[in-house]
Amino acid sequence: MKADDLRFFDPRGEIAFSANRLPHWQQAGGVYFVTFRLADSLPNELLRGWMAERETWLCLHPLPWSAAEEREHAERFFGAVERWLDAGHGACVLGHPECAAEVGAAFAHFDGMRYDLVSWAVMPNHVHVVVRLYRDQALERVLHSWKRFASLRINALLGGQGRLWQRDYFDRLVRDREHFNRCVRYIRRNPEKARLCLGRYLLYESELARQVE
Repeated sequence: MKADDLRFFDPRGEIAFSANRLPHWQQAGGVYFVTFRLADSLPNELLRGWMAERETWLCLHPLPWSAAEEREHAERFFGAVERWLDAGHGACVLGHPECAAEVGAAFAHFDGMRYDLVSWAVMPNHVHVVVRLYRDQALERVLHSWKRFASLRINALLGGQGRLWQRDYFDRLVRDREHFNRCVRYIRRNPEKARLCLGRYLLYESELARQVE
């Protein structure tokens, strides 16, 4: 994959909107910054206040959002979740190298066939990835395949069963090259920001990502 292959968000193009507990925007062939997390990664007492505040904000800012509204939502609500995730709540099973490797294997399975991986980091209780989807691929189906593959393998490793991942996920369509560079840098720096030692995270960067300074 080369830089010229990247197709960033086109505000004049067709946009698919969907919402579960979180809003999701999609464009065919888009580049996405995605975060998904373990089911036990955030305490309920933190989430209750977060969800109440966010519901109020959503009532005042219905979809579709402007670029400024999208940025405010990400900084205000995703930023809070990121700080809580980096605090290391939950069992943090992805901090075990063999479990993190299974997430990496899930990513690699269809790399170059359904999507192109740019960069990713497996943190102890959550995962970040920048990915370019092929035009015939939907983000929710790709996420489902990653989660299903990894959960089966990780539960087998740990002798567990049941739900490993939180159902929903955070995603943002990458708007331009500057936004792309910020996302790549964020993933690269996240383990250091969370004060993780080697062996407690797994980081991958494509040749394109390594060109970002």
